[in-house]
Amino acid sequence: MPDTFDSATRSRIMARVQSRNTGPELVLRRALHARGLRYKLHDSALPGRPDLVFPRFGAVCFVHGCFWHRHDGCPRATTPATNRAYWERKFEANVRRDRNHRVALLGAGWRVGVIWECALRPKERSEKVAAKVERWLKGQSQEFVTTRQ
Repeated sequence: MPDTFDSATRSRIMARVQSRNTGPELVLRRALHARGLRYKLHDSALPGRPDLVFPRFGAVCFVHGCFWHRHDGCPRATTPATNRAYWERKFEANVRRDRNHRVALLGAGWRVGVIWECALRPKERSEKVAAKVERWLKGQSQEFVTTRQ
């Protein structure tokens, strides 16, 4: 499917994509805060600058966008039809970087959670996801991944 925007418009749109304080991240943060969970944001001292850091639990969480981080099997993880080779290289680098950050964090003794954007859509699901994150934080498992329910 060809792009519906010209290259200048597409460039402007892509330049506005945020890496912090994204919509899904804010939805999750509100739900976790309402449950009494406190966290630090985007700790640059940690590999990958996790979105949420829970020092009390020795855990970190990343809120991954399905498109940028290539959520397997998710309809949001599409690949643009134009300049396909560029996008495939970019996505491969993102996935590799995510894996390296996860391995580094686990190696440093952190527990690592990944919350996919689609698990938080629609917003009403955020309470269920927050409850799962809370159970994971209070449990013992090293890794946690939530997907579309």
